Parts: sequence; C-alpha cells; structure tokens
Amino acid sequence: MAASMPSDMIVIGAGIVGISTALALQSRGRAVLVLDRPDPALKASAMNAGAFAFSDIVPLATPGIMRKAPRWLLDPLGPLSVPPVYALKIAPWMMRFWRASWPDRYRASMKAQASLMRVSQAALTRQVTDASAQHLLQAEGQLQLYEGEREFRASLPGWELRREHGIRFELLETREAIAAYQPGLDPRFTHAAYTPDWTNTCDPARWLSHLRHVFESRGGRCEAEDVLRLVRHEDHIEIMTTNKAVTTRQVVVAAGAWSHRLAASLGDHIPLETERGYNTTLDKGAFDLKTHLTFPAHGFVVTKINGGVRVGGAVELGGLALGPNYRRADILLEKARRFLPDLKTEGGSQWMGFRPSLPDSLPVIGRSPGDGRVLYAFGHGHLGLTQSAGTAELIADLVGGNRPPIDLTAFSASRF
Repeated sequence: MAASMPSDMIVIGAGIVGISTALALQSRGRAVLVLDRPDPALKASAMNAGAFAFSDIVPLATPGIMRKAPRWLLDPLGPLSVPPVYALKIAPWMMRFWRASWPDRYRASMKAQASLMRVSQAALTRQVTDASAQHLLQAEGQLQLYEGEREFRASLPGWELRREHGIRFELLETREAIAAYQPGLDPRFTHAAYTPDWTNTCDPARWLSHLRHVFESRGGRCEAEDVLRLVRHEDHIEIMTTNKAVTTRQVVVAAGAWSHRLAASLGDHIPLETERGYNTTLDKGAFDLKTHLTFPAHGFVVTKINGGVRVGGAVELGGLALGPNYRRADILLEKARRFLPDLKTEGGSQWMGFRPSLPDSLPVIGRSPGDGRVLYAFGHGHLGLTQSAGTAELIADLVGGNRPPIDLTAFSASRF
C-alpha cells in the first residue's frame, strides 16, 4: 500500500461537525484535507430536523428514567426503545446511562451542555456571517406541547433549570395562546412552552452542502476514503484507508457514529452508541407550519423543510448493523396526523439515520488520551447540527494552542 503525500491537517468525517471543523481550522490558516466514507446513503447531517436547538440542554438520561426501561423492551415502537436482539449488547452502555441519570451527574451534564450551547450559539452567528449563509436560516421559534395540566406541571422543573441557564421562554396555559403561534393543533394540547430564540435551517442538506462549497472554494479538499484505523509514529500519524495510507501531523476524528472504532485503534475505548432516528418528509402544502413543533411525551418533532414538513425523531438504540424498522416512521406520521388534523400525509419519503450518542448526552471534544496529536469531535447525539459551529471553534482553539472559552473537562474522552 503506497503512502500519499503528507498533509498538515486531516479531518475524518464530512458531516456537519467535520465540515464546520475544517472551515474553522482553515480560517486560522491551516491547510485541511477532509476524508469521509464513500457512502451514497443520506447521512444524519443532511436529513435531520434542521434545528439549532440551543434551549435543548436537558440530557436524555433524566432522574428516574430507568424505571421506564422495562417498557422500552415491551414497546419497540415507543419514543425510546431498545430492540430485544440488541439488549444484551447495549447493557454496559445502559449501565453508564443509568449512572448519568443520578441527580449529581444529571445536573453536571446539564451545566456542561448549557456552556457548550452558549459557545455554539455565538459561533453559529460568526459562521453564518463568514459563510454568507443567512438565506438558509428561518428564525421561527419552537413550541413544546403538552396534553393536559399534569403533563405540563411535570415539565416545569426542566423549564426552571433552563431559566437558570439564561434561556428565554414563554409558558402558555390556554389553547388560544397556543393557537396564536400555531393554529390547527388538536385540542388535546392545552399547554405549551414557546422558545423565541429557536432557529432552524430551511434544509440541513443544503446547509451542509453550502458550508462544504465554501470550504472547497477556499482551497480545502475533500476525498472519499473509508478510514480503517489510525497508526501512531514518532513524527506523524498514519491514516489507513481501504485504498492507501495517508500521513499527517494532526488528525481530527469527527466521523459520527463510526468514530469510536477509530478511537479504539489508538487504545481509547469510548462507549459510543447509535441513536437510530427516523423521519418522513412531506412535500410543500402538507401543512401551514408556523413554528417548530416538539411533542416531548412522544419523542418527535414536526419541522419545516424547504416549505414542506418533516416528521421525525424518537430514539432507537440499535447500533449500526441492524436493518431499519420503518414502522417507527409510520407510527410518528400517524401521531402527527392525529395531532395536526389538517396534515396531508400522502407521498412522503422515509429515512433512517445514525446519531452518535454517549451515555451522559455530552459529546467528546478534546485530545485523545492515547495521542495528543489526535483530537476528537463526536458523540453529539441529536445535537450535532446545533453544536457543530461551537465544537469547530473549540477544536480550532486546541489546535492553535489557545485556551478554549469553556472548561472542556466534562467533554474529555478520559471521563469514561
């Protein structure tokens, strides 16, 4: 296997975190090569809900959540499920998930998440200006919807924690107040919370394509290579692909749900699992959507994509190998039709993708414990788009020898 010419800086992964990181490094004078798997399938960075969810600081592992665990196995179509054939394999991850739900860890994770959100929101503003991407944003807020007083009251501690972290919101306790933001909802939704600073991209695929075009127009390179492992040498890192070996001085691993395999080649064993997300995209005219809708008790969202509607979400912890269960997408669409009686559900296109998830809902951002020349930027779960610009700037700070604006201890790979 012949080695290619040396490269100064390589980013592995051309998803939204990888491309954003490549752009940030490029803006600080680095010559960057991006490598990514030659996979024709649409990835999570292109087919997500398109939300910059800066108010979404509550970890998936909330106190008391493990009491619901038996129901996950009994309801494979529920909002948070583990396929029975995968239950034994994921058991060690679930133990870490359970520990992350303890009140001390839960609050620490939320604090760290809030700090990353603040950095990411400011970084997005800079990224939008730098990439001239204002035309791809739609700032229409978000409604979280609740069925009845009891469900609403149960949500209030979470909103109070958001208030403590400076997140703006308005609590709505009448159907009329809700309808002022989004008409056409089923009357079962009696309460809601509105977050005015919530922003979406009109299409995450166009967003990613635009940033990649900016990167390449400034001299950046992207190559389709399936990276197999990393090999340490005294004066360089060797990246082994299916076709060749590439040498470089520094590497950023931002390969999403496949990242832990590369980390393991350096001896870093990171408990990354895969949130398998499902959605259905409906054409223009499906519904007059005014704002991003979140149905927290059902684990899905309804969002505007290119003037159409995307219905998706839920969490299926099922790894990378199992085939998709599109009945999950069907269930979400059926619920959306009940919740939005005027929704036209004909002719939609379905999708399933992989979201890299760590037990405490925090990504890994920082240097590899096994080799400081390798930096990690992965594990964002369903917040990859939201935290991509912030993660990129933090990695660029580390590469440049600058002190990051937040403490990265909570995001260290060695925390496990």
